[in-house]
Amino acid sequence: MAVKQFKAESKRLLDLMIHSIYTHREIFLRELISNASDAIDKLYYQSLGEGNTGLNRDDFRIDIKLDKEARVLTLSDNGCGMSREDLEKDLGTIAKSGSLAFKKENEPKEEIDIIGQFGVGFYSAFMVSELVTVRSRVFGADEAWEWKSKGAEGYTIEPCEKETNGTDIVLKIKENTDEDNYDEFLEPYRIQELVQRYSDYIRYPIKMDMERSRLIEKPEEETKKEDYKPEYETYVENVTLNSMVPIWKKNKNELKKEDYNSFYKDKFHDYEDPARVIHSSTEGSATYNALLFIPSRAPYNYYSRDYEKGLQLYASGVLIMDKCADLLPDCFSFVRGLVDSQDLSLNISREMLQHDRQLKIIASRLEKKIKSELLSMLQNEREEYEKFWKNFGLQIKYGVYGDYGAHKELLQDLLMFYSSAEGKLSTIPEYIGRMKEEQKYIYYACGETVERIAALPQIELLKEKGYEILYLTDDVDEFALTMLHEYDGKEFKSASSGDLDLQSEEEKEQAKEQSEENKDLLTAVKEALGGKVSEVRLSSRLKTHPVCLSSEGMLSLEMEKVLSSMPGGGEGMKAQRVLELNPSHPVFAALKELYAADREKLGSYARLLYGQALLIEGLSLEDPVAFSNEICKLMEK
Repeated sequence: MAVKQFKAESKRLLDLMIHSIYTHREIFLRELISNASDAIDKLYYQSLGEGNTGLNRDDFRIDIKLDKEARVLTLSDNGCGMSREDLEKDLGTIAKSGSLAFKKENEPKEEIDIIGQFGVGFYSAFMVSELVTVRSRVFGADEAWEWKSKGAEGYTIEPCEKETNGTDIVLKIKENTDEDNYDEFLEPYRIQELVQRYSDYIRYPIKMDMERSRLIEKPEEETKKEDYKPEYETYVENVTLNSMVPIWKKNKNELKKEDYNSFYKDKFHDYEDPARVIHSSTEGSATYNALLFIPSRAPYNYYSRDYEKGLQLYASGVLIMDKCADLLPDCFSFVRGLVDSQDLSLNISREMLQHDRQLKIIASRLEKKIKSELLSMLQNEREEYEKFWKNFGLQIKYGVYGDYGAHKELLQDLLMFYSSAEGKLSTIPEYIGRMKEEQKYIYYACGETVERIAALPQIELLKEKGYEILYLTDDVDEFALTMLHEYDGKEFKSASSGDLDLQSEEEKEQAKEQSEENKDLLTAVKEALGGKVSEVRLSSRLKTHPVCLSSEGMLSLEMEKVLSSMPGGGEGMKAQRVLELNPSHPVFAALKELYAADREKLGSYARLLYGQALLIEGLSLEDPVAFSNEICKLMEK
C-alpha cells in the first residue's frame, strides 16, 4: 500500500514535535492515556445524548500490555473508536484535535470535560517508538481500520480485524543507544510509576498485568520440620494502576484530618503533618479545585537557590506541570499543593502554560486565600502562627520588600517583630493599639540580637518616655519597613534616625542655644575626624551614654551594614553619619576643657569617641591598630 504524506505540515515540523516540544520522553504515556480517556468520555457522552442506557461508566477501562521480547507496548481502550475518515483526519493531519472538535460541537454542555484539546500529544509516541500502529473500530460499526507510521515519512491506512470497539495503540519501542535507555518503557514497575505520577486521577481504571510473589502453602506438619524452608511462587495479576478519584474532588465532609495529612505526607514526602490545610473549590470565571498545605517546618534547602517553588498543576486530573511557579508569588513559595482545572489554556507542549487570563485569575485567588488562612491562624491559633513565623516569617518580610513593594498591602497584617513592651512577638496593629495618645511614630531599632538592641544608647530617650520599640534582628527588616513607610497613617521611624521629634518647643529652643554656644567645639571635633561624619551635634536622645551614631537621609546605618556584607555589593553605599554627643555627660565637659587647653588631645578623644560609637552600632573599626594606639597614648599620660 502506498504511503501517504502528512497533509498539514512538513517533515521538519513533525521532527520538531518529536524531538523538541516535550522535555521528557516519558510524557508519551501520559498523552496516550489522556487520549484513551477522551475516547471513552466521547462514547459515554454520546450514549447519554442518544439515550443509550446499555453503556455504564463502570464498564470502561484502559489496558496496557508489555511484550519485552518483541519490544512492544500496547495501550487499549474501549471508547468510541475511529473510522477510516477519523484516522485520516485526526492522525493524518498534525495538530488536528478530534477532542477539541467534539467539545465545540457539543457546547454548551458544561459537564463535558475533555482533556486533549490540541491534537499534538499522540505524536509524542514517536519519541520512544520506531513504528506506531493504531487499530480502531467505531462503536456500533462492523469494520476496523489500521493506521501505521514510522514517523515523518508518512502513514498507511488499511482494513484490519478487531473484535471490539475502541482503539489499540501498538508501539514498537526503539532499541537502546549509548545516550538513551528505551528499555525502561518495557518494565512493568516503571510503567506503573509513570501512570501513578501523571495519570493517577484519570477517571477510568488503567489496568496492567503485574508479576507478584506469594508463599506456597504446605501442610502444617511439613512447616514444623526443622529443615523447612518457605517457598514462593510467581504469579501474574491484572492490577489497577491508578487511584481514579482525586482527594481534592471529594466533598470536605467526606474527609477527615487524617486523610489530608496522609495524602500530604505521601505526596510531598514530608514526615510531619502540615500546619494548615486549604481545600477550596471555585467556579465562575475560573473553575478549579485547589488543595494547598502550609508545612510545619521549612525544608532544609528552603532559603537556598536550590529550592524550587510551585504547585502541581492538573488539567482534569492529568498532571501537566510538577511545579507551576506562576501560581504562587515568592512570598508564599513555602506553600505546597496542587491545582486542578478543566478550563486552563494549554499551549502546544502541555508542559508550558501560556500566561493567560485563567492562570492569572487562579493565582490571584490563591494568593488571597492563603493570606486569609494565615490571618485566621494568627487571630485564632496564635501559638501555631508563631511556629509558622519562626519557619517562614523571613520569607514574608522579603515579600514585603521584594518586587518594589507589590505585595506589601497583602502581607503587612501578617508581619511580626519583637516588642520591647511585650517582651515577645507583636504584630503592627497590636503595636498601634498600645501606642500612647501623643505618640506620632511607630519606633524601631536594629541590631544582631534583642539583647544588643536593648542596650543601644539611641533608645534611651524612647524608653524614658515609655514608648514601645520594635526590635529588628533580620537583615531584611528595615528594608521591609522602609518599603511599607507607614501603617494606618502611622509612619515608621528608626531610633537611630536624625531627629526623633520628641522635644517640646522649649526644649528645642534650649538645645538650639546650647548648640550655638558649643559651635566651635563641635566643628573642631568634626575636623578631627577628617570627613568620617557629615555632622557632629549635641544629642537629645542620650541619657547615660556619652556618644552615639545616627544617620540622615534614606540610607541608614543598618542598611549600610547589610549592603556592605553582600558579596560584591555595597561599594560606595555609605550612610550619612552623624556623631551625637551627650552634653550632660562628664566626657563632654572634658572635651570642652581640651578644646581650650589641648587641641591635639581633643582630636585623640574625638577619634576614640567615634570608634566607640562604631562598636556600639555593630560597625567595624576602620583602623583597629590606630584605635588601639590612641588608647595606649592616653594610658601613658
